[in-house]
Amino acid sequence: MTKTLQLINTESTLPAATTVVIIGGGIVGVSAALSLAERNIPVVLLEKGHIAGEQSSRNLGWIRKTSRHIDDIPLAIAADQLWADMAKRVGKDVGYKQTGIMFLAQNEAQLATHEAWLESVKSLSLGSKMLSAQEINEYAPRGAGSWAGGVYTPSDGKAEPHLAATAIANAAINRGAKIIQNCAVRSVITAGGKVSGVMTEQGEIRCEQVLLAGGVWSRRFLGNLGISYPTLPLICSALRTKPLDGPTDIAIGGPNFSFRKHDDGGYIITQRARLEAPLSLDHLLVGHRYLKQLRTQGGALDVSLSRYFLDDLALKRKWRNDQISPFEKVRTLNPDANQSIVDEALTNLREVWPLFEEVEIAETWAGLMDITPDSNPVIDRIDAVDGLTVAIGFSGHGFGTGPAAGALAADLVTNASPLVNPSVYRFDRF
Repeated sequence: MTKTLQLINTESTLPAATTVVIIGGGIVGVSAALSLAERNIPVVLLEKGHIAGEQSSRNLGWIRKTSRHIDDIPLAIAADQLWADMAKRVGKDVGYKQTGIMFLAQNEAQLATHEAWLESVKSLSLGSKMLSAQEINEYAPRGAGSWAGGVYTPSDGKAEPHLAATAIANAAINRGAKIIQNCAVRSVITAGGKVSGVMTEQGEIRCEQVLLAGGVWSRRFLGNLGISYPTLPLICSALRTKPLDGPTDIAIGGPNFSFRKHDDGGYIITQRARLEAPLSLDHLLVGHRYLKQLRTQGGALDVSLSRYFLDDLALKRKWRNDQISPFEKVRTLNPDANQSIVDEALTNLREVWPLFEEVEIAETWAGLMDITPDSNPVIDRIDAVDGLTVAIGFSGHGFGTGPAAGALAADLVTNASPLVNPSVYRFDRF
């Protein structure tokens, strides 16, 4: 959890019944709750810890179409409009600004990757464009980098993770949703092959539909139901500086750094080319599905056998409804920031924007992301359990599409016309 996360007060009494139960209080879960509440559908959201305690408050806050796979861009476009209207919708500032996002290339090979992406999405009229080195220096002055060029999407933007999910959750409550924190769901209850409720640590809630939006915990939850779902963990470390007269409001991703302006005037900085890949039992079970990703992105991964392996191994993979679940054992995943990685990020950035040389660090943190084999999420009904829908596996870039993903999940739960074509997110593609 970052220091600035806004905490909220919620109910503590478990209702006997509702129409929809949502498992997980991240950006997707609370967005789905708001969408359902706005449709006057009774909904209860259950969060094992506190709202946005994990990756939904630890991400970088980027709202981007740039460099997304073409199949994922319709959801990102839908999210753009939802973010633009969010402050009015929830009655509170969420830090949304259409600042634009720019990715930089140091050499022709990196530039070719950006050019290939731009060519692949040209039919979508995103307003993205290639930039020369001179244009990069105009958009982000006072730099010392030597760039081959870059790609820029002015309609991309940012919001503040420490504000957004809790503001959306409060809006959902105001519209009639019930949200209960510190209440883990142990499993789904079925009758006659259909969902009939959920069993929580406090007892049963009867319901007609369940939406699982459990982030990194979703593989374990589904595994207990006998449903195989492949994800592997990655850890991203980040830092936030104290206020600084920086080079630009545009969020920038370089080959080995990224930065974007925080609403307090500081900058959030990461090392884009270095993520921790803590080994776990799941690497033995599903690692073969990631061979393609390893061939293209393996150089960015710090693979290690760490405390995470033993901590993860100690958590049950099978349990009964009357047994304490792993979600009660670990309320909030709180990995330590890797000081080597954040130091390297700042060093790399200082080389190309020396004005960061005298910056003071306000905080560092890390977040654990659940990565699917194709880095796209799963937003789909689960055929094996009639009445169970999932919105999971956002692979570290779900904050930007979170409001649209929640709305799409709500559409699937209620058999409404979907916000976008959900076929790209189907569960059976794995």
